[in-house]
Amino acid sequence: MRLEKTRTDIDYGNYGVASCKTQELNADIIEICESRIYEHPKEALNKIPLKKMNKELINSIAHYVEQHIGEFHANRIAKLQTINLKELLSRKNPYMFKAKNLITAGGMVESLAAATMSSAEESIFGNWMEGVAMFVAGKVYGGYKSSAEGIDLEFDKDGVHYFVSVKSGPAWSNSTSMKKQKEQFRTARRVFNTSRKTVPTMCIEGCCYGNDNKGYNDSDHEKFCGEKFWTLISGEPTLFVDIIEPLGFKAKEKNEEYFKEYSRMINKFTQEFIQDYCNDNGDIEWEKIVRLNAAIKPIKKSKKD
Repeated sequence: MRLEKTRTDIDYGNYGVASCKTQELNADIIEICESRIYEHPKEALNKIPLKKMNKELINSIAHYVEQHIGEFHANRIAKLQTINLKELLSRKNPYMFKAKNLITAGGMVESLAAATMSSAEESIFGNWMEGVAMFVAGKVYGGYKSSAEGIDLEFDKDGVHYFVSVKSGPAWSNSTSMKKQKEQFRTARRVFNTSRKTVPTMCIEGCCYGNDNKGYNDSDHEKFCGEKFWTLISGEPTLFVDIIEPLGFKAKEKNEEYFKEYSRMINKFTQEFIQDYCNDNGDIEWEKIVRLNAAIKPIKKSKKD
């Protein structure tokens, strides 16, 4: 079926703008383009060639998540099983908990556990999410695990060789760790230039979430966060949003397993806390907790002494 030459620009919102050139398009494509404007944007989106690459990539990521998300949940449970009550009391600020007027053993234990697991989960998931980023870059640009110290990922894109250190979020560093990271970037670039001098290089501090995108005065590297990072490693400007759904694979089931173990830990630690850190009247013995947390510990003598 030959149609008159026309052009329809379709506003995809976050998905950009697609143009349907109807010079020799069949009727159902024309109908899709028109319905995209007026009625069914998602259905049209699935059939427009513009998004074919994105769909394939998302399907690949979904498969990767299905195969590997269990590692994250297993590591959360493993962390629970390594914690003991003395560790919780030793690492968290007892003065803050007193200031919050925590007066029950259960409330104290839950606050301690929640604070500890929140930071632990951030680290565990961050490490896991770095694996997703490595997978994406490998899938799209043939990226590979770098052998250079402090560099996670290398790939070539548009004639530039990228060195990427993948981080969970933007607030990962202090001045010492940043100084070390910059030196690692310089070393990786120097070694690379011995064999591929004519290839431009770029060093990236890539953060899986956040929007703290800024350059650095010394030009050692750039910081790409969130949307900017995922676009760099995939070529897909909407990937930072698109990946959210695959990450929910069996989330309810896996979290039920986790909270079953978490509840056991809370019950066990509450019983232990009452026995060791409450007096006969049931009051919390704060002095005992502060001494455990902050008192000077005697230096252990070696066997030679």
